[in-house]
Amino acid sequence: MSNRITITERLDDIDAGEWNALVDDDQPFLRHEFLAALERHGCVGEHWGWIPCHLTLRDESDRLIGAAPLYRKLNSYGEFVFDWAWADAYQRHGLRYYPKLVGAVPYTPASGPRLLAAPGHEAEAWSTLENAARTLAERERLSSLHWLFTPPRQTEWLREQGYLVRTGCQFHWHNAGHAGFDAYLATLTAKKRKNIRRERRQVREAGIRFRWLRGDQADADDWAVFHRHYRSTFERKGGAATLSLDFFHDIARRIGEHLLIVFALREQRPVAAAFSLIGARTLYGRHWGCDERHQGLHFETCYYQGLEYCLAHGLQRFEPGAQGEHKVSRGFLPTPTWSAHWLRETGFHDAIARFLVLETEGLEDYMKELSAHSPFRQDPPGHSA
Repeated sequence: MSNRITITERLDDIDAGEWNALVDDDQPFLRHEFLAALERHGCVGEHWGWIPCHLTLRDESDRLIGAAPLYRKLNSYGEFVFDWAWADAYQRHGLRYYPKLVGAVPYTPASGPRLLAAPGHEAEAWSTLENAARTLAERERLSSLHWLFTPPRQTEWLREQGYLVRTGCQFHWHNAGHAGFDAYLATLTAKKRKNIRRERRQVREAGIRFRWLRGDQADADDWAVFHRHYRSTFERKGGAATLSLDFFHDIARRIGEHLLIVFALREQRPVAAAFSLIGARTLYGRHWGCDERHQGLHFETCYYQGLEYCLAHGLQRFEPGAQGEHKVSRGFLPTPTWSAHWLRETGFHDAIARFLVLETEGLEDYMKELSAHSPFRQDPPGHSA
C-alpha cells in the first residue's frame, strides 16, 4: 500500500489528535478545534464563499503525515491578500476568476505553514500536497491556486515550484525581555514615551479599568457581551460578522486556554472588548468592538493591554492584525508577509508576475520609510524588516 491523498469536505471526519500532531504549538488558528468549529457553526461554507476541500496525506500504515487546509473560494472576502483587481481583469477579458482554490485560515491574516507535515516527512508531504492541490485546480478548471500568509521557508519553496510570490506588510511587536511596561517605554524616544503615557492616562481618567479573561475562564454572559461588541464593529462599517456566538462558545470549550478577552470596564460595565488568540510564543490580536467612544480607548484595549499581557506571560511577539500605520509609533514595526500564487492562464500569470515586481519594489520602499520613523532609541533586538 502506497501513500494516499484524500480530499475531505468536513474536518470533523479527521481525527483531531492526528491533525493537531502536524501543527506547531504557536499556531492556534491551525488547530483542528478552530478550523472545525468554523465549519460546524456555518462560519464557512457556500453562503460565505469558503467551501472546504482539505487535503490529507497518509502513509502505508494509514498514519496522517501531511495535510493542507484548503478551500474553493467563490469571492475574495476574508483573505486579507487583496486580488480584486486580478478578478476584475479576468472579467474584462471574458474569463472567470471564481471559483479559485485557496490554502489559508479563513478570516485570519496570521502567517503559518499551509502545507502541514509530520516530523521527518516534510519534503514528501510538501511536494505531494502541493501537487494534489494544483491537480485539483487543473481538473476543475479553477482559475488559480493561492497559499496565503506562508512562512519564509515555505514561501521560498513555493517560489521554486513556479509560484509568484507576493509581499505584504504588517506591524508586529517583539519582546526584548523587558521587565514590564515601564521598562519597555524606556526603550522609546522621549516624545513617543510621553504620547503613550498621555493616551493611557486619558483612559484611566475616563474611569475605565481592564479585566483579562482566558477563554476557559469566561462564562456565557462574558461571551455574549464580547460578541455584541464584535458585531458592533461590522455593523458600523457595513460588513458581515461571520463568526457566530456558537462558534466562540465552541472554541472556548475546546481550546479556551488559547483564547483571551480583554474587557474595558467603566463603572463595572463592559464598554469595549478585544479578542486575541494565544500561541506558545505569540499573541494574535483579532477582533474588537465598543459601546462607548473614549479618547485612547482603542489603543489601550487593542494594543497596550496586549503588550502588558505579553510582558506578564513571557510571549515573544504580538501580531495585532492587518494594516495600521498608526501602530508604528507604539512600537509595532513593519514586518513583511508573503503569499504564493499560481494562475492557470499563462498570459495572466506572466502579466501578474510583471505587476508583482513593481508592487514589491514599492512595498519595500514603503517599509523602509516607515522603519525610519521607528519610535525606539535604537533598533530592538530580534526585529528585521
